[in-house]
Amino acid sequence: MVFSSPIFLCAFLPLVLLLYAVIPARFRNFFLFAASLLFYAWGEPRYILIMLFSTVFDYCNGLALEKLDQKNQPVARRMVLILSVAVNLGLMGFFKYTDFSIESFNQLTHSSVGLLHIALPIGISFYTFQTLSYTIDVYRKRVSAQHNIIDFGMYISMFPQLIAGPIVRYADVETQLKDRRIDMAQVTRGVFRFAVGLCKKVLLANQLGALWDEIRAAGGAVPAATAWLGALAFAFQIYFDFSGYSDMAIGLGAMFGFTFPENFNHPYEANSVTEFWRRWHITLSTWFREYVYIPLGGNRKGKVRQIFNLFVVWFLTGLWHGAGVNFILWGLYFFVFLVLEKLFLLRVLQRIPKLFGHLYALCVVLLSWVIFACDEPALLRCYLRACFGQNGLWNEESLYYAGSYAVLFVIAAILSVSLVPKLLKKLSDRIGRPAAVTAVRGAACLAAVLLCLAFIVGDSYNPFLYFRF
Repeated sequence: MVFSSPIFLCAFLPLVLLLYAVIPARFRNFFLFAASLLFYAWGEPRYILIMLFSTVFDYCNGLALEKLDQKNQPVARRMVLILSVAVNLGLMGFFKYTDFSIESFNQLTHSSVGLLHIALPIGISFYTFQTLSYTIDVYRKRVSAQHNIIDFGMYISMFPQLIAGPIVRYADVETQLKDRRIDMAQVTRGVFRFAVGLCKKVLLANQLGALWDEIRAAGGAVPAATAWLGALAFAFQIYFDFSGYSDMAIGLGAMFGFTFPENFNHPYEANSVTEFWRRWHITLSTWFREYVYIPLGGNRKGKVRQIFNLFVVWFLTGLWHGAGVNFILWGLYFFVFLVLEKLFLLRVLQRIPKLFGHLYALCVVLLSWVIFACDEPALLRCYLRACFGQNGLWNEESLYYAGSYAVLFVIAAILSVSLVPKLLKKLSDRIGRPAAVTAVRGAACLAAVLLCLAFIVGDSYNPFLYFRF
């Protein structure tokens, strides 16, 4: 079950919201925990036991860390933390990287070890990082150990953001697990945010994704104009797909009384690669900064050590996204540009007109999406050569794609920047009547959801890209 499926929109979500609203507040966490397990089991019944194991395991680790702190046993506390990290990362690594490791071993040694063909549990990368944030922060004494296993289980399995983020650290919602208030204004904002995310996914990401799939299917045998149109289509697809899911998750969280962290801040407005990563997948960047980069020493131990720390972070960032050489190359690609910017390039960008910095960042990011999306080395080589003119500059097909998708590209470009939100805020302030604004938003949400349902029913192409991470 996914957010953009008819059964979720027309049955599961309305029923869960209705029951959540009428049951007593003291039972709401249990109900949301049960609903979340049902949501996950709908698509992954076999792997719900893995998530439940992680939940119980780190619940016990949190209690153990608290008890050992009371007994003043720092060595034992450190061993509990190491065990938690090892088991959680070991589980994720087994399911995510075993076949990749076997393939790499076979290529290096010319062996023929058979693959295990292990299916990847949906969302394991996200809920693994969430449960790790809990044990690490309990160890650091930044949060208190959770004594109610239902509350903790609800935090780990919460269906609004379970399978594709944003990555909600325990510290983000610690107080909300027990004390949260729901009012009509908050629910209205949540519904509007959910509708915005649904439109991003169904009306933009899906349509542009179809173009990317068509161009990618040519295997790189396309002229440069077509190759760059494909890269642009994928850039918009992954942005509207992932930010749309994040919008839906944040909106759903608001309906249930939670405030989840923002995950995107118009990243294609960035004037440097550094700024891009302050705006893109913010919760992942925050996680790596808090739990990897800073513990390694951050920028406090000299330039050489800082570069090494950045290498570790971006190697792991690439690896986190998937078991493939292209993902590792993608992470290291960004590492190179981020190091160059820290060494001298940022100073250069600050001295030149912002337009040039913006164009530089867009070109770097567009090329990164080619690396990200081409999961076979041969395809990546051919596609990169096509981008730089090996197959000519353009042909009739290039003109056809450009003409057919021009309007959609223009709409996507406008909606990927902050212009429309700013205009809507100014319009809302000018109207100055909250009731009228709410009525307009409600009508817009209803129309948007109905339009999206029409597209969903008539279109079988409806994947979420980040479900596979």
